[in-house]
Amino acid sequence: MEILAILGVLLAVVAIIYLTSKNLHVIVAAPVASLIILLTNQMNVLEVMLGQEKSYMTGLAGFLINNFAIFMLGSILARYMEASGATLTIANSILKLVGKDSPYKVLLALALITSILTYGGVSIFVVIFTLLPLSRPLFKELNINWALFPLPVFMGASTYTMTTLPGTPSIQNVIPTKVLGTSLTAAPFISLAASSVLLLFGLFYMGYCLKKSLANGETYTEHVDDVVVDLDTKRPNLFFSVLPLLSLIATIFLLNKTPNVLVIGLLVSIVLSAILFYPYLPNQKELLNSGATASIVPAFATSSTVAFGTVLTLSAGFAVIQEWIQQIPGSPLISLSVSTALLSGIIGSSSGAVGIATSNFLPAYLEMGIDPEILHRVVVVASAILTVVPQSGVMITFHNLSKLSMKRGLKYSFVLVTVGHILALMVVLALVGLLY
Repeated sequence: MEILAILGVLLAVVAIIYLTSKNLHVIVAAPVASLIILLTNQMNVLEVMLGQEKSYMTGLAGFLINNFAIFMLGSILARYMEASGATLTIANSILKLVGKDSPYKVLLALALITSILTYGGVSIFVVIFTLLPLSRPLFKELNINWALFPLPVFMGASTYTMTTLPGTPSIQNVIPTKVLGTSLTAAPFISLAASSVLLLFGLFYMGYCLKKSLANGETYTEHVDDVVVDLDTKRPNLFFSVLPLLSLIATIFLLNKTPNVLVIGLLVSIVLSAILFYPYLPNQKELLNSGATASIVPAFATSSTVAFGTVLTLSAGFAVIQEWIQQIPGSPLISLSVSTALLSGIIGSSSGAVGIATSNFLPAYLEMGIDPEILHRVVVVASAILTVVPQSGVMITFHNLSKLSMKRGLKYSFVLVTVGHILALMVVLALVGLLY
């Protein structure tokens, strides 16, 4: 029966990956995959799916309660930025700064913007909402293959600002502090070394992909219903265009200890946008409606993935797998890295993997006498190795919003994040061996 439970977990993971890759929406695929776990692990279907505690629905509802405001407000802000023409103003300014002769410089500029936003504490979901309307006119102007869009986004949001830069406010970097008593700057020297590896690999891989795309004669191709902005229509100047984004970052830094600071920052930015862009937006009510409704599906898609992870972690099969990966031979840090990376791939969430690892694995490693700061950095870096998978809520949201199929765009973000973090982890483990 134990074998059946384990096979059920593995089959469910394969099922959700297969179903989502075949364009079945994760809102449908997640409960189907969850049922496979429930039946093979002989769990109470109604209780685990619909129960009031530790169930599929509580996992889904919990994520929505904590994050829906961010989804909705981020979507509305992005609509304001796009419909007013502010994103076009910013895009044209970037083009004037870096020139139109170098698509690579444009990708670098977008990666820099993403890095600044995420290191400033802005959620990757908000970054996606904001960067999409900013990037489209740039890619169109320079005729860059839209499939390369994941490169600057995930280089800036899912590498060094997510796992290694000292002080980064990412949720992955925050979770271990609660168990280990460490700070966001844990193991600073090793963190900086890992950040350098991620940056250098990202720059190299982005350049390689762009060069190959241009050599193959690939051009901008995208089918998406955007807010139409007449290029000849009067648009806000650069200062007004960037002010809502600057206010968002400023609010986060000034009120960084305030609960729900991101929601406050988004509200400030939206109000500011409504005032500054008033002359360019004759129908703000329609804009609010479209922005709010556009956030519903991405929010539920991500919540469904979290709900699937909730069911998976409740199963007997997962408990056995968890016990196995804790017994991987070799250096304790290697087994910790492998187990955390596998968890990330199974549930499609690096933050979820960090949460499970810190609660279930790290106390045992602390008893071995390993420096808490090393454990902090290792588990955070390892959590990103397999986070770019089809069932990931971030990936589903990104591909839904960018209108890129998983087949077309996933390979770029997968190589960038996975290979980059494998290299970074190797450097971290090597430095630990030399310095500790």
